[in-house]
Amino acid sequence: MNQKVIDLLNEARARELGAISQYMTQHYELEDTQFGKLAERLKAIGVEEMRHAEALAERILFLGGLPVTKPSGETKRKEEIPALLRTDIGLEQEAVAMYNRSAGICAQEGDNVSRNLFEKLAKEEEEHLDEFENTADHVDKLGAAYLATLTG
Repeated sequence: MNQKVIDLLNEARARELGAISQYMTQHYELEDTQFGKLAERLKAIGVEEMRHAEALAERILFLGGLPVTKPSGETKRKEEIPALLRTDIGLEQEAVAMYNRSAGICAQEGDNVSRNLFEKLAKEEEEHLDEFENTADHVDKLGAAYLATLTG
């Protein structure tokens, strides 16, 4: 059992659990305020984060560790859409950086399976980051006209 790798996996799992809480809370709040299209995207990303948390837990268990169940970070509530997107961009930037760093450490520790998992997660988080950045850019440039396309 490599405790260093298990600790990295658990740190990642706690972050994923925090992201799930954040994105699903945003989904519920946006759905309630009639921003259905954006709410559905956040729900879909939240479900992807659930898959990430599951994959991390499975790897932790395989390595003989115990997966954490407590999310990291605070869930922000009732944010305006531009602030909400900045929150999500920050979460994804932190995740990408952490996963890239963790992949390197796993390689040094000789655990290529965990390294590959972190690389896969980093790629998927980069896709989320790109989507959030593009949406934020559209909101900044087009304002209310773009926000109107996110209702329904």
